[in-house]
Amino acid sequence: MALTGNDSATIFALSTGGLPSAIAVIRVSGPESGAALAALAGRLPEPRHASLALLSDPADDAPIDRGLILWFPGPDSATGEDLAEIHIHGSRAVAAKMLAVLDDMPGLRAAEAGEFTRRAFLHGRIDLSETEGLGDLLAAETETQRRQALAMSEGGLARQIGDWRERLLKAEARLEAVLNFSDEGDVDEADQQAALAAIRDVNYEIRAALAAPPAERIRDGVRVALAGPPNAGKSTLFNALIAREAAIVSPTAGTTRDIIEAPVEIDGLAFVFSDTAGLRAAGDAIEDEGVRRARDALERTDILLWLGDPDKAPDGETVIRLHARSDEAERSDIPENTDLAVSAVSGEGLDALRALILERARAMVPREDQLALNARQRGVLREAAEILANPPEDDWILLVETLRQARASFDRLTGQGGVEDMLDALFGKFCIGK
Repeated sequence: MALTGNDSATIFALSTGGLPSAIAVIRVSGPESGAALAALAGRLPEPRHASLALLSDPADDAPIDRGLILWFPGPDSATGEDLAEIHIHGSRAVAAKMLAVLDDMPGLRAAEAGEFTRRAFLHGRIDLSETEGLGDLLAAETETQRRQALAMSEGGLARQIGDWRERLLKAEARLEAVLNFSDEGDVDEADQQAALAAIRDVNYEIRAALAAPPAERIRDGVRVALAGPPNAGKSTLFNALIAREAAIVSPTAGTTRDIIEAPVEIDGLAFVFSDTAGLRAAGDAIEDEGVRRARDALERTDILLWLGDPDKAPDGETVIRLHARSDEAERSDIPENTDLAVSAVSGEGLDALRALILERARAMVPREDQLALNARQRGVLREAAEILANPPEDDWILLVETLRQARASFDRLTGQGGVEDMLDALFGKFCIGK
């Protein structure tokens, strides 16, 4: 893809984090990046080798700082175009002066959010799935998020798509060759059967990928809701599980009126715990609204911790029936059908509960060897699977068209189709220096 209009400008930005810091890295990308670097340092260093240089303002030759410079001629650079890096001391004043000097140079402008990554995509350095993975990697807060995002940003999905695309392309080429260079009576049925076999195999693998748990559970966290009647000990247990006093604890029934949420990391996996209002029919208007919201939350949760009568727990394999406040003498008898007895006061059963929650959650997120597909990717792959589901076996021309349509779906998945609006939204989430 070629850059046009304002996209052809040379851009610059601070690519490291908040200042002050030990060092600050400023990136410059575009046709004027070499001239800008030479104006600052008086020379261009050997490509891809760091070089120490005194950096000066070309307007008056006043020194700015002494730092490292690197030069990456395009297209073999991170963005696919000429790119320079300037490593200076991480002082706010030094960085501000360097950015101001670059801003005064003709043909240069400050980069917009995600613009460096967008240029890498437009120049074919990364595809759309790798870009999405990079965005998730930048936002990763847990070890599981980091591993899955890194696999995607390193081309995990792109390689799988490339394999599917290549197999369908070979089948299509085989059919095209027969259609173009053979008489209809000389058509070899083996070519058709080979194409149909490729379609069946690829479709099976696509559906297996779609059956895997979604990426959103890794990115957004597995949702765990605490529910039950009023005064069941939900808020006390909620505070114990998230290790802070987030919910108000009171012996007065109906204290919790709204949903209280808290993100938690357990063994590298992200969770969102929710404390909900006690479920009962009677109450004032505010409590009734809290109960309604609680019931809505139960429908959206991945794991439900039920603190009421185990026989009245909602149905489902994700429900964990708890006997709470097990330290109290009047609650020493554990009801049947209880999964675990716990006490937020004494700590009884809390480690076992965390382990059980983690065990259930592990089954809900993609394994490390599975593709973690987001909603957009699942939608496109679902379309491809539907296209390949019923190939027209009695019409070779339509069979070829089926293969083309499936490959077109793959192109949209990697960003080769019309996805401009989606790109604007995606790259807008990146920081300025990316």
